[in-house]
Amino acid sequence: MGPFIYVMAIMGCGDGGYQCTQARIVDTRFETMAQCQQAAEAELIRNGDLDFPELMASCRSVTNQIALNDTKPRQR
Repeated sequence: MGPFIYVMAIMGCGDGGYQCTQARIVDTRFETMAQCQQAAEAELIRNGDLDFPELMASCRSVTNQIALNDTKPRQR
């Protein structure tokens, strides 16, 4: 099992935090979930230009997704 990579999605939500949709993925990649969560407040402020009543940050592991995408046959 290799190292994990975490990304942060900025979610745009309606009033009360309902009906959230992914609005943006933050460019920074994080080595731990804790690093991602610690950066959430600053990233929410930085992404305040999004036109939603509420914004939320969601940290996600993308290591498994990268591994699955890497199973495609390679051209020789």
